[in-house]
Amino acid sequence: MKIALQFLILALLSGELTSARAQTASPFQGIGIQQNLNAVVPLETIFRDERGTPVPLGKYFHQRPVLLVPIYYECPMLCSQVMSGVVAGLRPLSLRPGRDFDIVSISFNPSDTPADAAKTRDLYSDRYSRKAGTVGWHFLTGAEPQIHAVMDAVGFHYRWDPATKTFVHASGVMILTPEGTVARYLYGVEYEPKDLELSLVDASKGKIGSVTDQILLFCYHYDPSTGKYTATVLGLLRIAAVLTILALIAGFIFVWRFDLRHYARRPTEERVR
Repeated sequence: MKIALQFLILALLSGELTSARAQTASPFQGIGIQQNLNAVVPLETIFRDERGTPVPLGKYFHQRPVLLVPIYYECPMLCSQVMSGVVAGLRPLSLRPGRDFDIVSISFNPSDTPADAAKTRDLYSDRYSRKAGTVGWHFLTGAEPQIHAVMDAVGFHYRWDPATKTFVHASGVMILTPEGTVARYLYGVEYEPKDLELSLVDASKGKIGSVTDQILLFCYHYDPSTGKYTATVLGLLRIAAVLTILALIAGFIFVWRFDLRHYARRPTEERVR
C-alpha cells in the first residue's frame, strides 16, 4: 500500500512538473516570421499617415515595389536596429525611395500615434539622406484589427509582454510587388545591399534597376530559408554561354567587315577575275 501511494505521489508530481514546464515554455514560442510568399496584403485596410490622415494601404502600391518594415515606434531596442540596418543597406544603392520603390513601415503597436510615426520617419530618412527629404518614406499607425490583418498576411507574429511592457517580436523586412504580393523576406537587423537591390529589382519584374542588375538575377538565386541571394553554378554557366555567343558574333562581324574593307581596296581588275 505504501509503495502504491509513493507511485501515486510521484505521478502527481510528474504531472505538476510537466504542467509547470508547459506554462514556463519559451517566451518566444509563437513569435517569428512565417513565410507567406505570394500572399497578397489587404490593400483596402485603413491606416493613418504621419499627419493623422486616414489612408488605404493600397495608396502606396500599384506603381513601384514596396519595402515593408514592421516595427513599433516606441520600441526600446530591436526596432531601431532594424531601421538602422535598412538605412545602411539602402545607402549604397543606385535605387532611390520615391523613384524606384517605396518604404512603408507599419507599427504593430495600436498605441503608437501619427506624431510617433512622423518623428521616426524624419529620424531615419534624414540618416539616409538629408538632401532627399522624406519622399518615398511612409510610416503608418492603425487600429488593432487592421494591423493584425496585414501582419497575418505577411506572417509576422508578435506578442505583448505585460511583465516588461514591450512587444516580443522577430526582426526582418519584406519586399512586395507593386500589386501587393509578398515576394521576398530578408531576416535580421543587417541587410546586404546586394540582397535589397536584387529583391527590389526582382519584385518589380525588371521595371527598375540597371542591365547589370538584370544579368545578376541570372547568376543569383533567392534562398527562402536564409532570405539571401546566393550565386548559382547554373546561372554563372548561363552567363558564360551568353558571353561566349556574343564574343563569337562580335568576332564574326569583325572578320566579315575586315574582309569587305580588304576586298574594296583591291584593284578593280583583280576583283573581276
